[in-house]
Amino acid sequence: MPSPYDFSSMTALICFEAAARNASFKKAAQEMNVTPAAVSHQIKALEMDLGCSLFLRHHRGVELTEKGAFLFIAIQRGFESISAAVTQMRERPETVDVTVGTTTAISSLWLTPKISAFWKIHPTVTVSQLVSDVPGMTGRCDLSIHYGNPLENGVEYRKLFQDHIVAMGTSGFAAEHGISRLEDLIKAPLIHSSSKETGWTTWDDWFAALGRPAPKGRSFYVNNYMIALQAAQDDVGAVLGWDGLVGSLIEERRLVRLVPESIPSPVAFHLKIHPRASSKARLFADWLVASD
Repeated sequence: MPSPYDFSSMTALICFEAAARNASFKKAAQEMNVTPAAVSHQIKALEMDLGCSLFLRHHRGVELTEKGAFLFIAIQRGFESISAAVTQMRERPETVDVTVGTTTAISSLWLTPKISAFWKIHPTVTVSQLVSDVPGMTGRCDLSIHYGNPLENGVEYRKLFQDHIVAMGTSGFAAEHGISRLEDLIKAPLIHSSSKETGWTTWDDWFAALGRPAPKGRSFYVNNYMIALQAAQDDVGAVLGWDGLVGSLIEERRLVRLVPESIPSPVAFHLKIHPRASSKARLFADWLVASD
């Protein structure tokens, strides 16, 4: 009986997703505990099956082609949906007190360190995360974190923080492109987040808010903020940073502010209190709001 799904090799698709997300065959191989040659072989087989190139190979890494980016977005959404379903099936309400829904970027850059600090004070309250960049995947949570102004009437929200948006890159990138003024940045390579679902400020928005024209340099588009930050660390281009999220990257000097100018974020990060939230969930919510 023929399969109802038109799939290439799942192994090749998994290798491709890891390589695209990491922008590196080597890092994908390390993540999957295989050799870079094995990853390269799988991706070459996938390209032959699809009849197109998925990556541009560079000395310091790889870059998605237009068709590669199209496939990556589709695979990532599919994997995120599968991951969310598996996470929900693994839930054990008798052992988990609080479930927080959030995106990959907020989880990695902000929420996970907060949970670690919370556990030092409340070691008996268990907190789990439902991490997804797909909108609408937070229905089974006690709490969820959102960027933007609350739109639902009658739903309890609490403001977490509202930060400033800065231009970031490595010190080496700044030196290579001679960036010290805002005008220098207009002509420099920039990393753009192509996801329309986040509502995050774009480079065009940022320059306009500072009274400058749209940028003219080379553009690199991704649909995941963590990939954008990694690309910036790999000197692909400059990236916009929400200083409430990326403080650790700046403190560790993995990225630096390229110019002194910044703009206030037009909206804040909010915590949504879902109707199912328990007293322990509200305890964590109160602590999370007070921690900032």
